[in-house]
This record gives sequence, structure tokens and C-alpha cells, in this order.
Amino acid sequence: MKEKIISIDQGTSSTRSVLYDNKGRYIDSVQQEFDQLFPMEGWVEHSPDQIWDTVIATLTTLVKRNELTSSDIASIGITNQRETTIVWNKRTGQPIYNAIVWQDRRTASFCEGLISHDKEIQKKTGLTLDPYFSATKINWILNNVDGAKELAQKGDLLFGTIDTFLIWKMTEGRHHLTDVTNASRTMLFNIKQEKWDESLLDLFQVPISMLPEVCDNVYDFGVTKILGGEVSIGGVAGDQQAALIGQCCFSPGEVKSTYGTGCFMIVNTGEKPLFSENRLLTTIGYRLNGKTSYALEGSIFVAGSAIQWLRDGLDFFEDSSETEKLAQEASSDSKVLVVPALTGLGAPYWDAEARGAIFGLTRDTGKEEVTKATLESIAYLSRDLIEAMKKDNASLDKLMIDGGMVANNWFCQKLANILTVEVTRPKIIETTSLGAAFLAGINAGLFEDIEMLRELKATERSFVPEEEVEDRYLEWKDAVTKVLTKS
Repeated sequence: MKEKIISIDQGTSSTRSVLYDNKGRYIDSVQQEFDQLFPMEGWVEHSPDQIWDTVIATLTTLVKRNELTSSDIASIGITNQRETTIVWNKRTGQPIYNAIVWQDRRTASFCEGLISHDKEIQKKTGLTLDPYFSATKINWILNNVDGAKELAQKGDLLFGTIDTFLIWKMTEGRHHLTDVTNASRTMLFNIKQEKWDESLLDLFQVPISMLPEVCDNVYDFGVTKILGGEVSIGGVAGDQQAALIGQCCFSPGEVKSTYGTGCFMIVNTGEKPLFSENRLLTTIGYRLNGKTSYALEGSIFVAGSAIQWLRDGLDFFEDSSETEKLAQEASSDSKVLVVPALTGLGAPYWDAEARGAIFGLTRDTGKEEVTKATLESIAYLSRDLIEAMKKDNASLDKLMIDGGMVANNWFCQKLANILTVEVTRPKIIETTSLGAAFLAGINAGLFEDIEMLRELKATERSFVPEEEVEDRYLEWKDAVTKVLTKS
């Protein structure tokens, strides 16, 4: 009997293939990093071919290492970095440009020129007008790659977020599909009508022929033969919604925050979209059996990537796990504050032109103090999101956390202190891949429904607030005002 599930977790800095059993228990994973390309200031790109190579490499290694064949795999789930945009020629299958990553800010001036449409865009998509989302990236490719407009007009170009590109590749071009969560992050999808919006397509000059069909999160996305025999692709969700599912946030008011390359906090708001008055994003949490659950989200562009910058850019340490010890060794008297606006600031500031800064440096400042302040900055940005959610009447008294950064106990405790709420960490901190596995498992009949999934979730540790940090948070707010370019 097929009792194993594989999740492909295609993230911003690496690809992971993760093996689970029919009880949702983690068995093994293989991870491979790929290049981050920065052709100009504010530009961030990936090679689609390299992403595809890491998917194949991690999958084949995982299957071989666990002595599996395609006949052992009940289904494959896909979860992915959202908003990242690929355009390819449907006749040749070749991308016409690199993947433009969600962090990319090249379309900031284009967004400024459309600012009068911001309210219309928010009303339809739940999103704020920003380079973060896919629509302006597609527009840029069509207007800056030789011959792209003509190919698009002839119907020869296809657009996809990473999930769509992988489905296309895995099914050898037979299926051009996406799921509703990824569609809701393009700035082209009407989240109330749940379809591509013609007026937005006109605004961003994107032909509808380029767009994939939008499906539920549990769906028959096609069959792949990349493991030898046929294996179905049964579940797809954007990475943050996959984490919402992996954390079993199925009731309104339940909140999770994922600390990966960026940080993304999402609260389930139920069957009706809650449109923010405080610059948060309204998005689709998931859609199962045609029934949609909405969510309110705050997006922080830089979280784990700030730690990566300390490691690779400043050579502060060789492995990110060293940050916990460095933070503990930092002077308790240090007043250093870091604002990690390395690619602008996301919610609730939405300032694409803001740039990072370090305040409070003295002769005594060392890598320990800067590392500590960088970790604290992610917690302060999380507090900003919680404050905005409270203003939008989304109450919470507990935050479920996941992602690579939460292996750091010092960071988790500091997070609880700064947020002034209990923080809980699950046994499987990579809940993004778990959420995709849950979806694929439902499609394969291994799990009955989402309520059954609650029984499979286990908490590893809780952190409760231990110290008062209000004065320091006010100092943080003052530091942020110094880097903002927008009032």
C-alpha cells in the first residue's frame, strides 16, 4: 500500500524534499541551496533552471536514501515561495527571463505611477499596491524582454508562480495550474469573486492567456513520472498558507508566524474576508471542497535573510546556529538597534525605498551586540504586525511559530517578551512542508479531513513573557521612523 508522502518545499534560498508517513510523521529530508542573484540594487532573481535542478536532485536523493520507489509514494505535495514570477515560452518550455523574486523592488516607480488605483486594488485583491506581488513583475518582463509582448499577444507565453512552473515541468507541460492561495498573491485575482479580474489584467497589461487555471488546495494537479512510475500531485499551497495548514489554524482567531527568509504572520478570519484599515493584507487562507477560508496577513521582507547577511556578508559566524550563543554573550547594556530594511520594509510600513540601518554603535560594539540586535529586530517587526492586527479587531493571546529561526531558544523567548503573548513551538518546526503533506495526504485518502489533522499536531515547547520591554519597543519605533521615506 502507498503510505508515504513527499513534500516539495521550494523556498527562497533552498529547495527541500521532505518525506512523511501516513500519520504525518517526519521521516527524512534533503535540502539544497541555490544562487541568489542581485544584478542591480534592489533586484533579486533566481535561475528557474537551477530551481528545477534542485527539485530533481533533492527528490532523487531522498527516494534513493530511503530505498523507495514510485510505488511507495501515495502523493506529492508542493509548497513554494509566493509571488516569485516566471514567464516561459509554452512551445519551447524555456523561461524567457530569470525568476523575479518576491523581494525584488525594481517596479517601485511603476507602482508609484499607479497609486491612484491603490484602493481599487485593495478592494478586489486584499493587497496593497507594491512591487512585492506578481502583477508588476509580469508587466516588467513583458516590457523589458525583447519580443515578449509579441509572443504574449500570440498566446505563446505562460506565467506562473513557482508552484505552477513546477507542475508544468513535473507533468511535462500537460498542466498549467495554480492553487487559490498562490493566485491570491498575484494582485490579479479577485478574492471575493475568486477569479482573475479583467480590469486588473487591463491595468497591468497582462493577457489572460498567460494565466493558469485556479484550483482548490486539494486537487488532482496531474501525474508525474520523475520518480520512475506515476505519482499524483495532490496538494498545493503557497508557503505561508501551507504553514497555516501545518499549524492546524482552522478556526477564526488562530494565528501562526513563520520565520524563514522573511517573516509572515497570518490569522484565520473565517468565511468572510476582513479588509484591513492598518495596511495588512487580506488573503485566501485555503479552499477545500470549494469552501474558502480567508486570512489577514502581515509580511516582513527580511527575517532569516538578515541572519544570512550577517553570516555571508559580514562573516560574523559560519553557521546560523551560532547566533543563539552570540546573543547570550552580548552586553546587557548595549543600546544597539538594527532596522533590517535590506529590501525595503513590508507591513505595516510598505516602504519599498527604505534601507537598513544600525543605531547606537559604540567602541564596545561587537558582532555579539549586532547579532543580538538583529534577532531582536525581527521580534520588534512582529510586534508591529500584532499591533496592527489588534487595531483590525483580530484578537490573539497565543502565537504559533515555525520556520528555521525558531530553533533558536533565545530568539523564541525574546519574541514572547516583546510580543507579550505566549509563543508555542511545534515538534516539527518546518510546518510549511507538513502543510503540503497534509493536503496531499487528504487527496490520497490517508487523512479523512482537516479536523483529523489536529490529532496529528504536537507542541514541543511554550515560551511565556518574562520581562518588560515597552521602553525598548518605543526606541525601536523611533529608529524605524529614521529610515522611512514615506510618512
